[in-house]
Amino acid sequence: MSYNSYLLLDEKTVLFDTVDWSGCRQLLENLDHVLAGRSLDYLVINHLEPDHAGSIEEILLRWPDITLISNEKAFMLMRQFHFDVDDHEIIEVAEGDTFCFGTHTVTFVFAPMVHWPEVMCTFDATNGALFSADAFGTFGALDGKIFADEVNFDRDWLDDARRYLTNIVGKYGPHIQLILKKAGGILDQIKFICPLHGPVWRKDLMYFIGKYDTWSRYAPEEKGVMIAYASMYGNTESAAQALATRLCARGMTNVVMYDVSSTNVSTLISEAFKYSHMVLASVTYNLGIYPAMHNFLIDMKALNVQNRTVGIMENGSWAVKSGDLIQKFMNDELKGMTVLNERVSMASSLGPDKEAELDTLVDAILESMDKEKA
Repeated sequence: MSYNSYLLLDEKTVLFDTVDWSGCRQLLENLDHVLAGRSLDYLVINHLEPDHAGSIEEILLRWPDITLISNEKAFMLMRQFHFDVDDHEIIEVAEGDTFCFGTHTVTFVFAPMVHWPEVMCTFDATNGALFSADAFGTFGALDGKIFADEVNFDRDWLDDARRYLTNIVGKYGPHIQLILKKAGGILDQIKFICPLHGPVWRKDLMYFIGKYDTWSRYAPEEKGVMIAYASMYGNTESAAQALATRLCARGMTNVVMYDVSSTNVSTLISEAFKYSHMVLASVTYNLGIYPAMHNFLIDMKALNVQNRTVGIMENGSWAVKSGDLIQKFMNDELKGMTVLNERVSMASSLGPDKEAELDTLVDAILESMDKEKA
């Protein structure tokens, strides 16, 4: 994970956000190098989460004459964290306020709940830099290359970018849509997107903005099938493999499989956002859904996964209950989920008598994809 902050050298010197306490020493070394003997005049604070605000007090100690610029809710949070901000000059800004540091004039654009209530972005109208706080960030550590066009983003970063958005900000899709609308009014002026995590964007900005638009509308990124399975002794996993094989044999090769017991939930959530269809295959456990699968369902609800087509595979040795419970969760707890009527229901393991059920479920998945195309 990278922790980004940005320094403006104008008539006044301006630091945009700090970093996690674990990166404070490196931040201070970098500042000393770039300032080259100049003092630090201003600290603009866009986001108060500790991975970005953790070094604020150290900055205040090193530069006691610094002026802090942020908004009312941010200063409230600083006081809650017991930062000694009231011992320094503070400037409280509101939505749309501007401030000039010399040749550079910035505008403050509020982005509440992306993903904390105090979040704001700062737009430098002079050079087109948008300091976007946690928006447009990604997981993943930088390795000397700081611009997105210096890396193979689709190959090496896109999955982490999706995992970041869906797990950090995924619940707040409508709030992301709001900030995208605000950005739409100045799209022709934005030349750089400078997030607090991950690479800086200076080319193909609409590519990444388009991804954020798709994810925050809960629209599938790709037509494909995510199969998530919970298996105790391998029989449910084997049935899931059989389903995947049949899908591929019918031409739907954009299929991924995950064991919910051994896959980090952040990956499961990211993939649920990515694909148009998912199949949930679960053994029955104590007359309920297998705990790891149930946890995945709860996380889907917490992060607002919606508007997907879902197939169900269930298993159980003396009572097959997981399928009905999964369907009830989809219908009652999640939004816009279309549960296919066709289901594979097993007692202990997949036998030859279930071939027709497998094929029927494959047919239903492919037919629903064709309807979506139409």
